Amino acid sequence: MSSLLGEFLRARRRFMTVDQVGLTCVGDRRRTPGLRREEIAMLAGLSADYYTRLEQGRDGNPSTQVLAALAQAFQLGPDATEYLYKLAHPGACGKRVVPLADQVSLRVLRFIEKWDDASVFVVNHRLDILAKNRVAAALFNGLEYTDNLIRLAFLNPVAREFWVDWEEEAAANVAHLRAVAGVDRDDPYLLELVDELSRESEDFRRLWARHDVRGRNEGLIRLHRSEVGEMTFSLETLRIDSAPGLRIFVAEAVPGSPADDALAKLRVLTAGHR
Repeated sequence: MSSLLGEFLRARRRFMTVDQVGLTCVGDRRRTPGLRREEIAMLAGLSADYYTRLEQGRDGNPSTQVLAALAQAFQLGPDATEYLYKLAHPGACGKRVVPLADQVSLRVLRFIEKWDDASVFVVNHRLDILAKNRVAAALFNGLEYTDNLIRLAFLNPVAREFWVDWEEEAAANVAHLRAVAGVDRDDPYLLELVDELSRESEDFRRLWARHDVRGRNEGLIRLHRSEVGEMTFSLETLRIDSAPGLRIFVAEAVPGSPADDALAKLRVLTAGHR
């Protein structure tokens, strides 16, 4: 796990800039992108030698104070900070039992079907789409790889048209996958997904190498279907307490907006398709 910690630190350092952290570099020519090890060490209040050992995996037990200083130096958000702590002290996280199958209860299925004016679907930690209501079925109708949001984003060429802001959506999905995959070596399906995407998609390899860590929670999302044009939705995620690890994604258009009208038309056009 110390090698994973070092890999994460190196990746984050490569994508930091002197402007981002307020350092000056007059006449400074850098052979490689990002900050130098000694600069990160200075920002975190560590010795350059000790930080180098962390990156090289030669110190596998950094203290809580050291991890907090690194999180601040790298300007990590809450998800990435939690990920950093898990990489450094995986034993403290406990082992997660991987279910043989992700089951969506009838209660949840009935709940999502009650949303007749929003796209609602259930995902697991891998972003497999386990269930969807009629509106979501209409949005995804005819698309390949709709078994998993990340496979859809990277393996279906149409995805760049489906998501108007494809790069942003793809990066968010990869950051989510990195958050759950980086410290989880007990889920063979998750590891297979990462391997498949790494083989098949250069864009996935590029974004995966960034080591961005961020969960999917909320925000705006713009989708496009040739039948009805562009639609803007507000995205919210809901946890299912009775099924830890599963979440409900709710994409809702503003009532009376062009997106709301487009979605109604799309539901009619795809009636009968699930």
